[in-house]
Amino acid sequence: MSTFRRFRAMDMFRFNNINLDRYTETYDLSFYLTYLSSWPDLYIVAESADRSLMGYLMGKVEGKKELWHGHVTALTVAPECRRLGLGRGLMDVLEVASEKTYDCYFVDLFVRPSNVVAIQMYENLGYTLYRQVIDYYMGDGVMPTEYANDMRKALARDVDKKSIVPVKHPVSVEDTFFA
Repeated sequence: MSTFRRFRAMDMFRFNNINLDRYTETYDLSFYLTYLSSWPDLYIVAESADRSLMGYLMGKVEGKKELWHGHVTALTVAPECRRLGLGRGLMDVLEVASEKTYDCYFVDLFVRPSNVVAIQMYENLGYTLYRQVIDYYMGDGVMPTEYANDMRKALARDVDKKSIVPVKHPVSVEDTFFA
């Protein structure tokens, strides 16, 4: 059994079991705290009955006009807790808030093309490939430099689904910033 709740600052001392994954980015303390203070309702953890952390999602909202959207900065589940539907549940919390609270047009995320399991989950949730971003992920000696798949899911506000019309050519990282 698990529950979802807002992330708390003290959780940063308890999530090493989740972050020790080759696909999970680890950030500095100020990055986590910025998300916690700026988008507390989009920073969610899955917690087990014994209060151990099973996974978390860091999200935010950004953009202007028709580019106003929810963004998944990080979604990760501890290896021993995978295939239980936690990723799907965390995504649902972010999608509902993006649509109902923030009135966004879409939700987007970046994922390594080599992370086939995650891509399959996102596709099952209705996300489609919007574009590829060149050299998004820097190599670190373990993981090579890799482009990112920018995946999107249109929300109810995007009636015509304009936000998910694919871009046919790869873009640079600088082209991904929203004005």
